[in-house]
Amino acid sequence: MAVCARLCGVGPSRGCRRRQQRRGPAETAAADSEPDTDPEEERIEASAGVGGGLCAGPSPPPPRCSLLELPPELLVEIFASLPGTDLPSLAQVCTKFRRILHTDTIWRRRCREEYGVCENLRKLEITGVSCRDVYAKRINPRVKSGRFVKILPDYEHMAYRDVYTCLLHRYRHILGLWQPDIGPYGGLLNVVVDGLFIIGWMYLPPHDPHVDDPMRFKPLFRIHLMERKAATVECMYGHKGPHHGHIQIVKKDEFSTKCNQTDHHRMSGGRQEFRTWLREEWGRTLEDIFHEHMQELILMKFIYTSQYDNCLTYRRIYLPPSRPDDLIKPGLFKGTYGSHGLEIVMLSFHGRRARGTKITGDPNIPAGQQTVEIDLRHRIQLPDLENQRNFNELSRIVLEVRERVRQEQQEGGHEAGEGRGRQGPRESQPSPAQPRAEAPSKGPDGTPGEDGGEPGDAVAAAEQPAQCGQGQPFVLPVGVSSRNEDYPRTCRMCFYGTGLIAGHGFTSPERTPGVFILFDEDRFGFVWLELKSFSLYSRVQATFRNADAPSPQAFDEMLKNIQSLTS
Repeated sequence: MAVCARLCGVGPSRGCRRRQQRRGPAETAAADSEPDTDPEEERIEASAGVGGGLCAGPSPPPPRCSLLELPPELLVEIFASLPGTDLPSLAQVCTKFRRILHTDTIWRRRCREEYGVCENLRKLEITGVSCRDVYAKRINPRVKSGRFVKILPDYEHMAYRDVYTCLLHRYRHILGLWQPDIGPYGGLLNVVVDGLFIIGWMYLPPHDPHVDDPMRFKPLFRIHLMERKAATVECMYGHKGPHHGHIQIVKKDEFSTKCNQTDHHRMSGGRQEFRTWLREEWGRTLEDIFHEHMQELILMKFIYTSQYDNCLTYRRIYLPPSRPDDLIKPGLFKGTYGSHGLEIVMLSFHGRRARGTKITGDPNIPAGQQTVEIDLRHRIQLPDLENQRNFNELSRIVLEVRERVRQEQQEGGHEAGEGRGRQGPRESQPSPAQPRAEAPSKGPDGTPGEDGGEPGDAVAAAEQPAQCGQGQPFVLPVGVSSRNEDYPRTCRMCFYGTGLIAGHGFTSPERTPGVFILFDEDRFGFVWLELKSFSLYSRVQATFRNADAPSPQAFDEMLKNIQSLTS
């Protein structure tokens, strides 16, 4: 009643205007003299007075409720929903909080939500680990019998708090995708939380030339808790099982590995070691490779990579950010590169240009370099199927587009070269060509659009046939070599592009014209005119965690860093 009176504007009187109008004088006087003893109304009145000054006169403060007064089971639920990085500070508040934070349920939830750990320490079933890694047979020479002794830690008596603080949180900075510094060859390392391990998987392309096959992978190192509060790093390189290793986190985006027992990498006889490596790397023996130049490249790679003995430095790489107007979804692709075999390329979009950056490389074009660049403003209309077999006809169409690009560069400055990175020394001297191509889209002032702008009308027009389900027959010209003859015979669209070629040791690099052919969402190709060769690319069908760039600027900076290492 008191709250009602004040909200209705009656002032200190008891009752509201509407009720007073219905009552008589005697009833109204009796109501005014009657004390208001409803405790619920007094509590609401006091809270209203504290909040907004609706109560006339001072009122007692509301009762205060402390976290310390909550039951322990409710505090466990609250603490389990907080980030694990905040829990150590919370433990310093009081003894009660510190005692509650020893509850394993809190840390198990943190391990599951932050790192994806789903295993139960009390009922752990090791999967994906060989019996030799889980158990070791110990022989009793007197009895001439043996029994298997578990060499992995006793997880039944281990706490999730130790797993979180000593393993997951300590090595959180190395989770994600990395590129090892193996000279021109590079590589792709994916560090993940696998069960109660942190494992570094080296991703390898399928055997040449099966570009559509799934990726292969092998473990290089693993980290786990062999005892409480002590993480153990084991090197997985070689064929003698896990052995002692070391990991040093140099900085947030760089770490290094070192093997302390490199004798585990060696096999009896160097020739046997090479044959084993060749079967894993190429899926064949040296006698099956008849091309002499390819044999030299294989021997060179084996000698070069073997000297590292898994003592490597890794630099972080990010997956390219995706936008709704991208031609296809960017990401990692496997591509054929002639005698060099299959290599991993990252396709990314930068306004009206697309770029393919090598994640793995070779002595000619090392890892980190931009292997192809596609100009999405200049779409190429292929001739009919019969004329496509004529290499001279395709060459004429592509060279005329290059001449048009050269003229646009002269009229609108060097816009086409902005953001490209290092250009080839002979790129500024294109050969003359005849005018035959679709008219490129231009900006409002008549000059070509900026490199960082929107894709524009050219890409929009190029997407229309694909959206309508239309495709164009495609066949390689006679004389163009291809490692994989099982390429698609229908394409969506084609664009003008340039490919980077160089001599051995990345000498005399130059960009030469070519054709980018989009087959579907997961495959594209590139025709290298000067080399008369065709590269087929297929998407890497894998899900990578902790691999997204924090911002587009961070991704661009990453591309510059990995390119500068081999420039």
